[in-house]
Amino acid sequence: MNLCVPNHVAIIMDGNGRWGKKRGLTRSQGHYAGAQAMQKIIDASIEFDIKILTLYAFSSENWTRPKDEINYLMYLPVKFFKQKLPEFMERNIKILISGNIEALPDLTKKALRKAVESTESNDGIVVNFAFNYGGRDDILQAVQQIIHEIQNGNVELDHVDESLFQHYLYTKELPDPDLVIRTGGEKRMSNFLLWQCCSSELYFSDAYFPDFDKESLMEAIHEIQMRPSIAAK
Repeated sequence: MNLCVPNHVAIIMDGNGRWGKKRGLTRSQGHYAGAQAMQKIIDASIEFDIKILTLYAFSSENWTRPKDEINYLMYLPVKFFKQKLPEFMERNIKILISGNIEALPDLTKKALRKAVESTESNDGIVVNFAFNYGGRDDILQAVQQIIHEIQNGNVELDHVDESLFQHYLYTKELPDPDLVIRTGGEKRMSNFLLWQCCSSELYFSDAYFPDFDKESLMEAIHEIQMRPSIAAK
């Protein structure tokens, strides 16, 4: 690939449910198709030598969806990692989770933790799943942690700066994304990585996520490389 690829790509995987409904399927079937597309994007990211891929898998706002859909979304990581974890181990893929996993059902929580723990020593591409994640919640929980540290005498107020603050975010192990992609035709951030995306390039695709593939990812990378702010670097 003759492009200077971004180090960290983050994707808001929007449009799964609408993709399903458009084809006379259920929204859950659309989410399953999204999981299949997710694997293709991981494969493409490895091929393009992207170092970190963050996927917005479940928003903290998604709890307002119908109960049957939420139940399926909680089951999907269990099924996904049961199928894919051996492959991720073989391919040296490291899994991280960003979000409030304590609020998740036990089976979902167990599957996510097992994926992180099993791949902890891998040093290939990092695939970070933002699950039960919200940008405002991320900032708020970081503030609460810092206040607690100050009250316990572990942190001095004068030492609280951006570098320290980032250490308390869900994404503390990761650099900020260079490129944020949103599929599905909407052009908003939807409470995703609000602190982390302050300098990220944004790319919006009309394709529903199940239709977003290797060529779509290449097109996004190529488009941002043509922007004056990037070309001048």
